[in-house]
Amino acid sequence: MEVKITPAKPGELKEKPTDESKLGFGDILADHLFLTDYETGKGWFNARIEPYGNLSLDPAAMILHYGQEVFEGLKAYYGKDGGLYLFRARENFKRLNRSAVRLCMPEVDIDLVMEGLKQLILLDRDWVPKSPGTSLYIRPTMLATEPHLGVRPSNSYIFYIIIGPVGAYYKEGLNPVKIHVEDKYVRAVVGGIGDAKTCGNYAASLLAAEEAKKKGFTQVLWLDAVERKYVEEVGTMNMFFVIDEEIITAPLTGSILPGITRDSVIHMVKDWGLKMSERSLSIDDVITAAKDGRLKEAFGTGTAAVISPVGQITYKGEDYIVAGGKMGDLSQKLYNEIVAIQYAEKEDPYGWRERIG
Repeated sequence: MEVKITPAKPGELKEKPTDESKLGFGDILADHLFLTDYETGKGWFNARIEPYGNLSLDPAAMILHYGQEVFEGLKAYYGKDGGLYLFRARENFKRLNRSAVRLCMPEVDIDLVMEGLKQLILLDRDWVPKSPGTSLYIRPTMLATEPHLGVRPSNSYIFYIIIGPVGAYYKEGLNPVKIHVEDKYVRAVVGGIGDAKTCGNYAASLLAAEEAKKKGFTQVLWLDAVERKYVEEVGTMNMFFVIDEEIITAPLTGSILPGITRDSVIHMVKDWGLKMSERSLSIDDVITAAKDGRLKEAFGTGTAAVISPVGQITYKGEDYIVAGGKMGDLSQKLYNEIVAIQYAEKEDPYGWRERIG
């Protein structure tokens, strides 16, 4: 399918930010977006790039009533060599398709949306920031558009991609964050939609996150919904713990998101010959290890922050300092290696980086 491009007129172009140190995250969006439509029996059609603007939805559109929506988050980077690069983008679209299947939505044509994404970035390449630590954030989204009141899957959908320049996701940057272990609310249960990147999955996390922020915490560490015993993920990130000589992250049993950065970290530490375990880990074992000095590091992983070191874990009102409140050696090494690949500062031994311009 050909992608039709309608460039913005001079009067429609937005003012670009001049100070890349003040980009923030998620507030600035570029001049164009990619869209394509779907109807049952017809499939995907009308792939196009057009000036950024509002969507038009019927008040009875099924997304507004039954929550059929999936999305992704990935980035593009200006490399050290002046090239424009994507990082594991196809893996993001594969995950979007898995989320779509879980919500009875159609899968996208990955070749089509990859082509649309590349053309969109090249059209708006002047929006890609060049300062260290900055990137172009990419948000693919699919939502149900059929106007119908009644619980069933929609027969029509729209898929679109919006992009915009970003800086650090957390105001702390690479400084360690403080996390609160949530033992009152639950986010997801095995068999639910915890492993799908969908709006309802994140809506379930908002209240606990807001309460934690009021107490001075950056994020919430979720426990499993059944026993409130095993650590799962941290808000927008997968979670890793280094206890003794073992690196541990929760297994993909259906209640946490299968993160792309999580997968990258697992590949790397195994390549480095370190002991990597995907297994259930109780919060009691984490706290005991912290008390005994065996909890060497804790860090979150995600597209937005890459690696986010944890300097303090608070559980049942007690604070436990991790790695002396500093970024640990493994966290720093992982961050350095992943970022070096993303920004073309070193060879990519895994084939994760793709040059698009």
